[in-house]
Amino acid sequence: MQLRSDAIKRGLARAPHRSLLKADGLTDEEMNRPLVAVFSSKSDIIPGHNNLDKISEAVKAGIYMAGGVPFEIDTIGVCDGIAMNHDGMHYSLVSRETIADSFEIAVQGHAFDAAVCIPNCDKIVPGMLLGALRVNLPTVFVSGGPMLPGHKQGCTCGPTTDLNSLFDGVGQVQAGTMTDEELKYLEDSACPTCGSCSGMFTANSMNCLCEALGIALPGNGTIPAVYSERLRLAKHAGMKVMELLKKNICIRDIITPAAIHNAMECDMAFGGSTNTVLHLTAIAMEAGCPITMDDWDAASARTPHLVKLQPSGPRPLIDLYAVGGVPVVMHELAKLNLLDTSALTCMGTLPEYLKGCTKPADGEVCRTHDNPISPVGALRVLHGNIAPDGGIVKKAAVDPSMMKHTGPARCFDSEEEACEAIFGGKINPGDVVVIRYEGPAGGPGMREMLTPTSAICGMGLSTSVALITDGRFSGASKGPCIGHVSPEAAAGGPIALIHEGDMVTVDIEGGKLDVDVSDEEMAARRASFTAPAPKHNHGVLAKYAKLVSSADKGAYIG
Repeated sequence: MQLRSDAIKRGLARAPHRSLLKADGLTDEEMNRPLVAVFSSKSDIIPGHNNLDKISEAVKAGIYMAGGVPFEIDTIGVCDGIAMNHDGMHYSLVSRETIADSFEIAVQGHAFDAAVCIPNCDKIVPGMLLGALRVNLPTVFVSGGPMLPGHKQGCTCGPTTDLNSLFDGVGQVQAGTMTDEELKYLEDSACPTCGSCSGMFTANSMNCLCEALGIALPGNGTIPAVYSERLRLAKHAGMKVMELLKKNICIRDIITPAAIHNAMECDMAFGGSTNTVLHLTAIAMEAGCPITMDDWDAASARTPHLVKLQPSGPRPLIDLYAVGGVPVVMHELAKLNLLDTSALTCMGTLPEYLKGCTKPADGEVCRTHDNPISPVGALRVLHGNIAPDGGIVKKAAVDPSMMKHTGPARCFDSEEEACEAIFGGKINPGDVVVIRYEGPAGGPGMREMLTPTSAICGMGLSTSVALITDGRFSGASKGPCIGHVSPEAAAGGPIALIHEGDMVTVDIEGGKLDVDVSDEEMAARRASFTAPAPKHNHGVLAKYAKLVSSADKGAYIG
């Protein structure tokens, strides 16, 4: 078999290259084997990543057992929870592009034959996917796995806690409904193990979608980080990539329009983070099969909501693991003919994949196809004169009383301004909080608004106050919060033209987001609009702001 790595191993002129490889410890015998990149985001600071050294060792063992030579390469990551609500969050989405670049550089620079990607949290999964699509090698993904949930004080079962409990708790303490001592208990117990945060937040959403895309083995998204089953999965991922290499199946053979379609269906069914819309849109663009907000809207309309995990409901992700994980969801969707069976997966064709790893839906954690939580998807696209190019909301995490809400706009030009008003008791029931200039370019970096949304929830305002932004939300956010409003304010989008007190209508069921201002008045405001100066004029944020596309295009940098 002709190998890409022959470019650095074969022939007289490659004697210097072989010498350097021998400096790594390679033998002459190993020179004849494929060289496989084990691309990890191991980090001591990120709880979801501090176990990845063990995952990497297991992957490398699997590769070696199957006849390859593994080489571990590390990339960066940002913990969104730690980066939240300060300047660090400007860098989170930006890191996705840096990770993609680092994968491309490392793999191309060393002529690897195949790759196993070991991400876990938020931007690392799509970052590695974007990089892998550029290079187009046989590639398998295996994550570090989700964190176990915490439990309320005095309980070892029953209601669980997670990181979101802390963000809500801050608002509850502010409102006087939680004591400092109760918050301290949550601080000490809500994140009890390594792994990605324990609900269907962005990290776990993306790791589950890797299964739906066909680039990860069953269990990738749901096997807990601390289970030995996770290590066995990692060994099998190492063996699987060698099988793909022998069959010459590259990642672009798997990430096709069919795979993107199936991932969108699964996303709607299990109620993933709104960030998945951003990331899958960018991944589809990189794969050469672009999708639009209209495609997302269509997926929402045809796909039933089958799984309701935190933050949409009380259950942690481990409950989905217990009933069979993502394949169970896919099996139910297949019964409705909602999956494209032409898709190829790392396990073979989609029918082969489903036949080999599925058990029936339990009817509670995962509803059956004929008894869904809702006949439409968990995410909803909104359009209107505020969002001509769309906005996104996790409908499943909104109280029924707030599916339609009209109230006066409370306008803030940064997350900090909004938080000061919320914590200062200046937001009233009925208000619509508008946070702008937090988009991909205007932020820059499209910061997550978990602190203001959690504060609103914790202060008991989530059934009377809506929030809209050109920024984005954490997968942990809940309530009537509409993000990714496009065009963004910095580009002169209508969200920049809303005035304090304008009446704004959020109609989630109707898919509308409008301000009660005439076309003539909006035109007059647009004529007098002057874009603010960029917030950053040097460094990576300045470069990012100049290159990034709008949110409805996935904040994609081609």
